[in-house]
Amino acid sequence: MSLLRFRVPVASICRSFSTTSIIFSGHNKWSKIKHKKGANDAQKGAIYSKAYRDIVLAVRNGGNADPDLNAALAVVLKKVKAQGVPKENVENALKKVRGLKDKGGDQQLTYELLGPGSVSLIVECVTDNTNRTLKMMQICMKAYGARFANVSYLFHRRGRVEVAIDKGDDAEVEQVIEAALEAGAEDFEQNETEDSLEIEFLCAPNAVTRLIEAVTAPGMSRELINSELIYAPLESCDPPEDEETQTHLSDLIEKLESSDDVLNVWTSVDG
Repeated sequence: MSLLRFRVPVASICRSFSTTSIIFSGHNKWSKIKHKKGANDAQKGAIYSKAYRDIVLAVRNGGNADPDLNAALAVVLKKVKAQGVPKENVENALKKVRGLKDKGGDQQLTYELLGPGSVSLIVECVTDNTNRTLKMMQICMKAYGARFANVSYLFHRRGRVEVAIDKGDDAEVEQVIEAALEAGAEDFEQNETEDSLEIEFLCAPNAVTRLIEAVTAPGMSRELINSELIYAPLESCDPPEDEETQTHLSDLIEKLESSDDVLNVWTSVDG
């Protein structure tokens, strides 16, 4: 069973502003440029924050800050490079992660919530200030009608490994699947894209490293797309029926994920 995150599409409203006054035309042009730059800066900031969180998670899951010894970290570094994250940002993130790891200064926290529509959520955080993180959680819960609740029994911890294989080579596909099953994969799902076949494997948390080594061995898959530890719901539930509750749930997830302290938000919603 793969865990899918719930998203509610939100319609965007675009407003246009025009003026016939020549005096204000330059000011209006600058406002548009400034607004566009602000939006771009915000988007870049979100990408950089997400890159840092992904690096932290990869190091914690892989147990090593050396990409040569941590396949999950190597995948993340390749992804953030493709996203245009500056090399300096990546190096600073790795330096900070190594420093926190050596000092034992970071703490991993897991919060269990009951959200709008009685949807269960598990929020994974890494922080150097537990009071700040708790306050952030309380603000989010109060704003969107969520509360702390014991919901972990509704999820199970799984490892997830995704690889890409060239399309049309059935023998290679069978070889990779067989190797994955022998290495501890318990379930798999295939998805065709334009130029490849992507296979997602689920396994026990302690089998992730062994599974990665098996499916990335010479002659196996073309590319390791992703590897992570997830919280998968034992039984998925449907999204809330009314639109207002859906919006509150979506906004809660978005707000949590925007926090620098939050690594992942898992929900019990199907699709």
